[in-house]
Parts: sequence; C-alpha cells; structure tokens
Amino acid sequence: MSEDVKAEFGKIRSFLWPVHNYELKKLLPMFIIFFFISFNYTVLRDTKDTLIVTSSGAESIPFLKFWGVVPCAILFMLIYAKLSNVLSKEKLFYVTITPFLVFFGLFALVLYPYRDVLHPNESMDWLQAHLPQGMSGLVACFRNWTYSLFYILSELWGSAVLSLMFWGFANDIMRVTEAKRFYTLLGLGANVALLFSGQAIAYFSDIRKYLPPDVDAWQISLNYLMSMVVIAGIGVIATYWWMQRNVLTDKRYFDPENMEKKTKKPKAKLSIMESFAYLAKSNYILCIALLVIAYGICINLVEVTWKGELKKQYPNPNDYSTFMGRFSQMTGFVTIIMMFIGGWIIRKKGWGFAAAITPTVLLLTGIGFFSFVIFSDSLQHYITMLGTTPLFLAVMFGTAQNIMSKSSKYSLFDPTKEMSYIPLDQEAKVKGKAAIDVVGARLGKSGGSLIQQILLVGFGSLAAITPYIAICMIATIIVWLFAVKSLNKQFVELTGEKAQTGAQEAQPAKA
Repeated sequence: MSEDVKAEFGKIRSFLWPVHNYELKKLLPMFIIFFFISFNYTVLRDTKDTLIVTSSGAESIPFLKFWGVVPCAILFMLIYAKLSNVLSKEKLFYVTITPFLVFFGLFALVLYPYRDVLHPNESMDWLQAHLPQGMSGLVACFRNWTYSLFYILSELWGSAVLSLMFWGFANDIMRVTEAKRFYTLLGLGANVALLFSGQAIAYFSDIRKYLPPDVDAWQISLNYLMSMVVIAGIGVIATYWWMQRNVLTDKRYFDPENMEKKTKKPKAKLSIMESFAYLAKSNYILCIALLVIAYGICINLVEVTWKGELKKQYPNPNDYSTFMGRFSQMTGFVTIIMMFIGGWIIRKKGWGFAAAITPTVLLLTGIGFFSFVIFSDSLQHYITMLGTTPLFLAVMFGTAQNIMSKSSKYSLFDPTKEMSYIPLDQEAKVKGKAAIDVVGARLGKSGGSLIQQILLVGFGSLAAITPYIAICMIATIIVWLFAVKSLNKQFVELTGEKAQTGAQEAQPAKA
C-alpha cells in the first residue's frame, strides 16, 4: 500500500472514528451510560406526551410546563445545590437517579391502575363550568394530576439526569481535546438508543389488536414501557459504579491533580444565593443560558402546535404512542447521519459555525411548518388533488420539522453547548450547569408556555394563535443567533490559551 493511500485511509478513519484504541476503556462505558439514559428519555418523552395529549389535550401543555415543571425544576436545583455540598459526586449521582426509577415503577403498578379513584373528576367539572374556555388546559392538569406528575418527572429526567448528571460527569473527566473527538461519538449512543426505544415503543403500543376488547391495552403497554425504564436505569447505575472503580482510578483516563491545575486556585464552595450572584456577573454564563432558553422557547412553540394536530389524527393512546415510536426511530436514523457530519463541522469549521446551524435549521423549517398550517385552507383544492387531507399533511410537515430540529440539536447544539462549559472553573461548572440546565432549560420552555397561555386565554384555541406563535419564534431565533456570536468570541479567547496544552493531552499516556 502506497504512502498516499495510507494517508487517505488515515484521514477517512480519523473522520469516522477519531479514537485511539487505548481510549476505548473510557469511551465505551460513557457510551453505554448515555445509551441507557437516552433510551429512557425517549420512552418517557413519548409516553408523557401520549398521556397528556390524549387525555387533557395539547392546550394543557403550556400550563403544565409553566405551573408544574418550572417550580419543580427550581426545587430540584435548590436541593441538588445543597446536596452537592455535603455528598460526594458518586453518592450524589445515585441519590439523584434512584427516586425517578422508583416513581416510574410505581406509576405503572399503582397510580395508573387507580386513576379513576385518584382523579377528582366531579370537582374539576364544576371548576370548568365556572372558568373561561381558554383555561380548560389548566383544569385538565388538575383533573389528571397523576398524568401531570408523570409529565413533570419525565421532563426533569431530561434536565436532571441527561443534561446535569451525565454531561456534568463527562465534563469533569474529559479534556478539551477528548471532548472534541468524543462528544459527537457519545451522541451516537443517544441516537442508537432512539432506534431501539422507538421500535420498543411502537411494538408495545401496537398491541391493542392482539388483546380482547375488554382489556385496557394502554395499561399493558405502560407495564412493558416502565419496566424497560427501570431496567435501563439500573444499567446506568451499574456502569457508572464500574467506571468509578476501574476507569477513574487510572491516570491515563483521569488525573484529578491535573484537572485541578486548570484553575488558578481552589474555589470555596458558595451558598445558593452567592452562586446566583456569581453567575449573574458572568457574561459567558449568561450567553450559554440564552442559548438554552432560546432553544426551549422555540421548540415549545413549534411542538405544541404540532401535537395539537397530531391528537386530531391519532386520538387513541395506543395509536398516538405507536406513531411517536415510529417518529423517534426516524429521528434516530437522521441524527446518526448528522452526528458524523456534525463532528466534522465542529472540528473543521469551528465552534461558532457549528453552534449557529441549529437556530438556522429551526428558523427555516419552522417558517415552512407554520406557513402550511396558517394557509392550509387556501391550499385545500391542491391538497384534495393529491388524495390526502390538510390534517394529515400538517402532521407530516410537523414531523419533518421536528426530525430536522431534533437531529441538529443532538448532533450540533448539545455538543457545542457542553463544550462551552469546559474552559470554566469547577465552581462555575457545577453551580452554573445546575442553574442553566435545570432552571434555564425549564425557563426556556416555560417562556414559550407563558406566551401560549396568554394567547390561549385571549383567543381560546391553538388554531387562532398560530400566526402569533410564528412571529414569536422568529424573534427568539434572532436573539439566539446574536448570543452565539458573542459566546463564540469568548470561547475562542478561553480555549486559545490552552491550545498547546491540549495538543500534549491528546497524546496517548504511557502505561
């Protein structure tokens, strides 16, 4: 084999798999942890949407996010910040993840089977009769309170376990040079999980036709789905435990002394109020927060409208859940392809270029989706000629929009956001990440929910407020792009000072 062919082969290998063989002992367990957490994230996301949309309606989601998810996220952040000062990182990981698994198991075994006894239907009927039509979503949240609680904890799984616990752990043990090579590969774990979880959701949701008419098919589906969630959660805990004892004790993979040298001097742990005051003075942290909040607002504005159309197409819980499983599979396929492209973009085009792609994709696809929904009546004649309905096409347009936005998020937004934490000192990483990922992400989605609540109370339905939602989305994305530009300048300044050190860190350590 000639030298030129070897060189070309080396370039292809570095593009597809930029990992040294000795690094697999560190990378593969992280891949497994991310796989299981993401598997649960997809199952819980699709299940919570099925429960709420088919029982309470998509109109209840903005109220639930604002009045339920945000207060619980703030409460979680306060408890987490307190526990982080008294528990080791390993114990903190176990204490955080275990209550989620216990609840999801109890939901399928106790809360859902006894929902008719637990839900206050009569009092909510009276309340609905005395409130405006635009408040029906809020009443539904209280009527189906067990579903609402499931929705809240499922949302917190994404913020607390996926964003805070996993990425916080990754940022603690990864060097900058490792992150540039590993983070997009870790993202493959999330999207391989999408393929498996999507198939599992579709399979266990599409069992109604195999059961007698008097059997609650959705109860059977829930039993299977929540069992998988608990088993995958145990897999996360077991793999994390193994890494603590077999990987992080090897200085080739993790050197605590070397990590501590990255900060100029040790930082004393701050109180909660001192942490907020510290973060409020950091333009860097605020820019990261703007990215997270803007994404939350935009995705919430688009998804609620799409889910409203989706409920009309699939009113039965099993049918709705089956569709969501197929949707997750399609998202996984597209995102896996995007992960390889995203990794190349980050390495070759830089942080700023990569970070700007997600808002651009959301802008273009969002305009297309909203335009179709708003002008579907005018296109009725042409739609009929195609042999379909405006509702079905709206669902398909929304599906394509969500697949594109989520694939760009997983392949570009998440890796670039997590990379932006690495140059920070330990105090900013721990407290800043807790405030941004748990509270900031919820504030982003609650911001979109608040906008929708105000519009719903004023106009009464999702269909009536769609044009205004589109305008709000465009304005938010403009702010997002300005925040990316500002953060890119600061990121280059901070990481540029470590370029030579990073090059040394990239070399394999001697055994």
